[in-house]
Amino acid sequence: MVKIVALPITFVAHALGIAGAVMVLVWCIDFRGGLAWESTNKNLIFNIHPVLMLIGLIIIGGEAIISYKSLPFKKETKKVIHLVLNAIALILGCIGIYCAFKFHNQSGIANLYSLHSWLGISVIVLYGLQWIYGFVLFFFPGGPAWLRSESLPWHILFGLFVYILAVATAAIGFLEKLTFLESSGLAKYGTEALLVNFTAIVAILYGAFVVLSVLSRPTPPPPRQEEIAGYSAI
Repeated sequence: MVKIVALPITFVAHALGIAGAVMVLVWCIDFRGGLAWESTNKNLIFNIHPVLMLIGLIIIGGEAIISYKSLPFKKETKKVIHLVLNAIALILGCIGIYCAFKFHNQSGIANLYSLHSWLGISVIVLYGLQWIYGFVLFFFPGGPAWLRSESLPWHILFGLFVYILAVATAAIGFLEKLTFLESSGLAKYGTEALLVNFTAIVAILYGAFVVLSVLSRPTPPPPRQEEIAGYSAI
């Protein structure tokens, strides 16, 4: 465990998360023409995919992880926040993947032919299994105390593995899309190419600070009233 409190690390992560969200929105709306659920321009349907995968699975999913270490709340409160944020991330991730399939199907493009797509499906399946396992064991109906205690280190380790895999998959996705665009005539050193590359870098840095927050010391909860008054419970 890193001998620093998680809270300052998460400030950097929050800033990177906001920057990443703004950058992917600027790319997809300003450079790629916008977002659409239905359109004759099928690229607008695809644009939903990187937006939801980055903002949902990577950023909100990262916030779910760091909430356990950074928020000065009681354990039960942090557990609910962790659960809800992960559920939101999973739902947005599923919608993002659906939009990629929808774009491919309506454009006559084959599905699941690339490493990015294989990893993406693996990530969403593993993320879903991790969420279900965590819900059943730690939230409702809840497992016995000994099982929760034995499972917690593995739950954390597996969750970090899935999250790191998600960040890597996102980086590969940015690379794949940019390669397609450049092969279609996009300037390799143009503004859009630089924006895509820097968005991927910000996503990787955000993921790194999320992992670092897990390795740091949790933020202590606020003192109770009797402790503030100079007394502690016996």
